[in-house]
Amino acid sequence: MSVPRVVIVGAGFAGYHAARGLQKHAPDAEIVLINPTDYFLYVPLLPEVAAGILEPRRICVSLPDRLPKVKLLLGTATHIDIDGHRVEWADPEGRLSVTDFDRLVLAAGSVNKLLPIPGVAEYAHGFRSISEALFLRDHITRQLELAAVTNDRDERDARCTFVVIGAGYTGTEVVAQGQLLTTRLVRQLPALRNQPVRWLVADLADRLLPGLSPRMSKTAERVLRKRGVEVRLGQSVGYAGPECLQMTTGEQITTRSLIWCVGVRPDPLVDALSLPTDHGRLQVHETLLVRGRAHVFAVGDCAAVPDVTRPGSITGMTAQHAQRQGKLVARNVAASLRGEDLQTYKHHDLGFLVDLGGRQAAANPLHIPLSGLAAKTVTRGYHLYSLPGNRTRTSTDWAVNTIMPPRAVQLGLIDARRVRLDCTSPSIMSQEV
Repeated sequence: MSVPRVVIVGAGFAGYHAARGLQKHAPDAEIVLINPTDYFLYVPLLPEVAAGILEPRRICVSLPDRLPKVKLLLGTATHIDIDGHRVEWADPEGRLSVTDFDRLVLAAGSVNKLLPIPGVAEYAHGFRSISEALFLRDHITRQLELAAVTNDRDERDARCTFVVIGAGYTGTEVVAQGQLLTTRLVRQLPALRNQPVRWLVADLADRLLPGLSPRMSKTAERVLRKRGVEVRLGQSVGYAGPECLQMTTGEQITTRSLIWCVGVRPDPLVDALSLPTDHGRLQVHETLLVRGRAHVFAVGDCAAVPDVTRPGSITGMTAQHAQRQGKLVARNVAASLRGEDLQTYKHHDLGFLVDLGGRQAAANPLHIPLSGLAAKTVTRGYHLYSLPGNRTRTSTDWAVNTIMPPRAVQLGLIDARRVRLDCTSPSIMSQEV
């Protein structure tokens, strides 16, 4: 008999843990992973990369190293024939290949949510990848360095103004780390010693971190306001230009920095598949099987997994759910190959963590509210536990930066065209059912 082949599309939290689990639960199967990079990106620590606290490779975990029994196809899926059990994909040099499968795991994740607001696609910076984090660090550094050499007061004020749209998990951490970054940079630039550096975070919600507990929201808002961050609730950007934006309140803000952290949406492959969806995500059973397809599973941000702990709702688009769904889908794929019963996904939230930079954080592990240094300790401990590799290097960076704050310089590695907010996801271009 031929060896069954399991193909996984995407190596985010769900896909990576699915591949890792299949190494154990399906040792007789051929496991194939299609991903455009050779690393798993630990997204929760991206704000620390943007702030210069961590080097980029600290949060990039080598797939060949951690998944020795998995065949990595470095590239992007370009066409899926679900009924024909075939995936077409293109490597980084554009060469096309075809891979057959017995079981398919869709774990393509999500992309930036782009709203139809004039100018946002052209002038806002997203925050979902290593490229975007490195570009943002260079951009912030460049704005302050240019502000330090201009004699035009209006231009200086504009370059020293940074606007973050979206006050969820990502936006709150970006503004917290960004404000500390500019504080360090100003110390390196004597010409800006008396120059105010303005940070503003805005969201249509009525509080920061709207998806988390009110206590965590209050803690985060208190820390940010104490640092001078302007928190604008119940408002957002209505128009964006290259040197100015207009808020929904009508207020004009001159700035060269609009950072877009509004949220995410499922990868475009979901729409291309023409399968039933729920809130843009593939409908799946509690066992993570795609409805109507006995050989296709979907997990993570692209899957609408029923939340059995809250009947009638679906699980959130969080790393916590994606990681645990990846582990379960590995067991269920192996069980389906053996003709065994599949398990139901059931997970209670263990709490959330928000790093606010410096010694500040907000956390509720096991729903125990913490703030300050205690929350910071729990937050970093959790990240080290969840990070699949590079733990020693990451903890070393943290320790060194506690003693000697990092110095920021422009690397100039990322071209602005590579991080356009309106770029489509590279995961997949067309599908066929």
